[in-house]
Amino acid sequence: MTNWSARDVPELSGSLFVITGGNSGIGWEAAKVLAERKAEVVLACRNAEKARGAVEAITAASPGAKVSAMSLDLSSLKSVRAFAATLAEKHGRLDVLINNAGLMAIPKARTEDGFEMQLGVNHLGHFALTGLVLPLLEKSAAPRVVNLASQAHRMGKMNFDDLMSERRYDRWVAYGQSKLANLLFTFELGRRLAARMPALKVTAAHPGYAATNLQSQGAALGGSQLEGWLMKLGNGILAQSAAAGALPTLRAAVDPDAASGDYFGPRGIGELAGPPVKVGCTARARDAEAARQLWTRSVELTGVDHGGA
Repeated sequence: MTNWSARDVPELSGSLFVITGGNSGIGWEAAKVLAERKAEVVLACRNAEKARGAVEAITAASPGAKVSAMSLDLSSLKSVRAFAATLAEKHGRLDVLINNAGLMAIPKARTEDGFEMQLGVNHLGHFALTGLVLPLLEKSAAPRVVNLASQAHRMGKMNFDDLMSERRYDRWVAYGQSKLANLLFTFELGRRLAARMPALKVTAAHPGYAATNLQSQGAALGGSQLEGWLMKLGNGILAQSAAAGALPTLRAAVDPDAASGDYFGPRGIGELAGPPVKVGCTARARDAEAARQLWTRSVELTGVDHGGA
């Protein structure tokens, strides 16, 4: 289907979705549609005040919607573990995990556990979260994991000799590496768990160029007025809406014909905008040896092992 839209999201009563970073942008737009379709949605967010506002906005748009917020800071493995434990206590089952939260091109920083911040939040935090909630996904009849990647994966390269950018840090290089890691993780997770969880689908999506606060975040933190102005200009002229940018995520999360390893993005020129379709990725993203190496390092760094081989 080449004109897939929010109207194609089925009725989802009885399904539980978790969306990281669901308080704004693409995550919020996806949560809004899922709640409208009667899914129960948990927004996993770092900022409690913004999360409450997001919940209120969704329930105002869809009275009776089952949406709530839970605290999750992906830059802290302690927080990730606490979130997974609380989710198990409150729900006991999970149908779809959407690993949406992310940082883009920020100045050099470290997570609570000492990881380079972009790799730590965009990949390692989600890697740990996914492994910790797998027992909940195993209780679903149709479990799914969706990882949010980016066209920036095309400039990405896994630097296993300096994974945390300790010798040299370039914020865009680090971002590209983290987005490449998202795809390597997607394909490796599907491969490793195919036998243990045959019903599990592991998919990925990218939003194209969507107008969200992600573009301005790195510029603001870096104090670059010029970059901030250029990002604002690009959002106004080139970008599609956040609602349109959420469509690849939604299709990756609910399309019954999707299979593990499918990657969704906009259909238009340069995959910048348009209805969501299956798209390609770089050869580096399909590098099986790099995926295995990243998996091993991620287990070592996070202490979370998903099982499978």
